[in-house]
Amino acid sequence: MKKYFILMIAFLFSALCLNVFGQTKQFPFEVLKTGSGNQSVIFIPGFASSGDVWNETRATFENKFTCYTLTMAGFAGRKPQPNASFENWKNGIANYIKDSNIEKPILVGHSMGGALALAIAADYPDLISKIIVVDALPCLAAMTDPTFKSKINNDCSSTVNQMTGMSNDQFYEMQKKTMPSLLADTSKLDMVVDWSVKSDRNTFGQMYCDFFNIDLREKVSQIKCPALILLESYFINLKPAIEGQYKKLKTANFQYATSGLHFIMYDDTAWYLGQLSTFLK
Repeated sequence: MKKYFILMIAFLFSALCLNVFGQTKQFPFEVLKTGSGNQSVIFIPGFASSGDVWNETRATFENKFTCYTLTMAGFAGRKPQPNASFENWKNGIANYIKDSNIEKPILVGHSMGGALALAIAADYPDLISKIIVVDALPCLAAMTDPTFKSKINNDCSSTVNQMTGMSNDQFYEMQKKTMPSLLADTSKLDMVVDWSVKSDRNTFGQMYCDFFNIDLREKVSQIKCPALILLESYFINLKPAIEGQYKKLKTANFQYATSGLHFIMYDDTAWYLGQLSTFLK
C-alpha cells in the first residue's frame, strides 16, 4: 500500500509539472499556419474582424509563402482574454514572432491590424522585413480632430459600458447600419456584420476606445523596413492630410485604390492583389 501511495504521489507530481512547465505560452490571438515557403507572412485582421478576411489573399500567396493568419482574442467569436489593449496585442505579436523563431516576416495588416503592423515595425525594427498597411492611419482620431493628443492612462470604462449595455438587437442594428459605409461589396456585408456581433462586447468596447487613443505619427520614424501603404479610393481627396500623418515614415510607398471602400481586399480585389504581388517579389 505504501508503495502504491508513493507511486500515486509521483504520478500527480509529474502531471502537475507537465501542466505548469510544459504548457504552451498564451498569446492574445489564434493562429492558422498554412503554406511552406521560406519567407513568412503574418496577416493581422482589423477591428472586430476574423482572420477569414484574409482567405482570398492567403490562397493567392500560400503556395510561395508560409502564412500565419491571426484572429485576435475576443473578436469574431474567439474566446476573450483579460487586459486587452493595443500595447499588449502589439507586444504579443512581436513575442510570438520571437518565440516561434519566425525569421524576418512580412506583416500585412488591415485597419487596426495595419496600425499594429506600424507599431511592431517601429518598436521592433530588426524583427520585420516588410510591412503592408491596408487602409490604416498612424492616428485615426486626428482626421476629425487635428489638435488630438493621446491620453495617458485613458479610461475606456464609459465606452465599454455603452457597448455592454446594448441589447443584442441594438448592437446588431448598429453594426448593420455602420458596415455599408466601410464595405461596398454587398455579398460580404452579412459576414462582416456577423464577425462584429460574435465579438466579445467588453473587448469590442475596450479596443474601440484604446485604438482611437493611438498616435503613431512620431513613432513611425523608427521604421526601417519598406512599407507599402494601400489606401481606399476616397482618400485620394484627403491626400495631404493622409500623407502628412505618414511624413516621418521615410520608407512609405503610397498607393490609392481605384474603387470601393475600407475593405479594399473585397472592394478592389484585382488591384489589391496586384499591389501585394509586386511588393512581395
